[in-house]
Amino acid sequence: MKRIFSFIFLIGLLACETIVEDLNNDPNNPTDASATLLLTSAQLANITIHEAHVARIGGMWSGYFTGVDRQYADIQVYNVNGSSFSQIWQNIYYGVFQQANLIEAKSIEVNNRLMVGIAKVLKAHAVGAAASGWGDVPLSEVANDEFDNPAFDAQTDVYNGLQTLLDEAILELESEIGSVGVADIYYGGDGGKWLEAAYTLKARLYIETREYELAYMAAEDGISSSNNSMTAPHGSTVGANENTLYTFVARSRAGDMNSSNAHITTLLDPNSSSYRGNAKTDETARYNYYFITEENARFTAGTEPNTYSTSVGDSLRGFASQDQSFPLITYSENLLTLAEAAARSQGFDAGLEHLNTYRAYLNGGGYLDPTYQNSDFSYMYEPYSIDDFAAGGIANIDGLPEEQALLQEILEERYVTFFGQLLGFNDIRRTRNESIGIKIQPNSGETLPERFIYGQEEINSNTSTPNPVPDIFTPTPINTF
Repeated sequence: MKRIFSFIFLIGLLACETIVEDLNNDPNNPTDASATLLLTSAQLANITIHEAHVARIGGMWSGYFTGVDRQYADIQVYNVNGSSFSQIWQNIYYGVFQQANLIEAKSIEVNNRLMVGIAKVLKAHAVGAAASGWGDVPLSEVANDEFDNPAFDAQTDVYNGLQTLLDEAILELESEIGSVGVADIYYGGDGGKWLEAAYTLKARLYIETREYELAYMAAEDGISSSNNSMTAPHGSTVGANENTLYTFVARSRAGDMNSSNAHITTLLDPNSSSYRGNAKTDETARYNYYFITEENARFTAGTEPNTYSTSVGDSLRGFASQDQSFPLITYSENLLTLAEAAARSQGFDAGLEHLNTYRAYLNGGGYLDPTYQNSDFSYMYEPYSIDDFAAGGIANIDGLPEEQALLQEILEERYVTFFGQLLGFNDIRRTRNESIGIKIQPNSGETLPERFIYGQEEINSNTSTPNPVPDIFTPTPINTF
């Protein structure tokens, strides 16, 4: 992890899932790059962590996707090894962490505190995914020439370290000193948006460690509008900047993965016996925004992620459209974090108020693409009342205590909203041993996956890697009871 990878090598590393085009790649100067160029590089690597291969794996293990052929048929039934995760491990530690360290060093030299803050948020975002997915991971000794074999810090220590890192980032961002510009492909150098994203990320990490009151406090300063969401930008240039789920489903691995019989489809399909809709909730538009139904499938023999794209002549633009942006840290996440954290730490009334704030957002179209907001597909998310969560109410048909019924509704809404994101896998594991939450059945056998496997190259080269290597069915420390 201490090796210095050049910008050119990183772009080669990411070639299979490139996000933007026309990056400045100078073959005559491969050993150094400006902080701004490194920033774009680190942001590209960060996108692959949260959007691409491991998000698909987490999705198959969370009832979002169904592996049906080749490698993905094996992953569907939990047949994986370290090589399945080597690339993403490199992207976390080489592509983001090490590049961000270089960005910090260069930016400190010119007192560009905005850039320093951005780099720290990127590191926390990437390593946060590592900590939640793998458990104990390197942090304290990463990218340090003094350590040939960086230690794997305890998962709780990593979370604490990331909170400290984000506190440092917030101080840098609040200074309003420095500039970035168009090299920042997430926010165009808007420090205010980065500041809100840092708080929402803090809230995410607190949710994952079950520190709900702290999560609530952080989310209060988090992303305040949909316009301030952090998303991965995409375009319509083949082989350059397409949405990676579109590329996977529609082109590079067509037929390998769909969403047939996935748990989420049973919740959103109005024709399903498990449909979550009721007199105040109509999920028709969201179901069709996420999925192309089996009878209309274009690339697989079953219900598939929605690849309808106006860029290729369709009238609709689905979740997996060619040029659809991908959610990284969002307004939706912040509102639902407020709802869950409030319900757990502030009481029923506060939780319901925040849930209804989110439902009002959805009722105005929410994060649906405008082509679905203005389509023939209907949607409705009227505010819930206390009576709806009484035993036998429309949001409590199972007769739970009203506090539990509210949490169940919030957790189900989080699951549906986080389609395709690692957050869904994280939530399922976090609430596995609670009486509420999303309860899915194993794709094979009787045990559900609890983690990813360390990358094979890390296992081979770093003597600090835990031995024996935990298998996918071993809970991470924060999820061990």
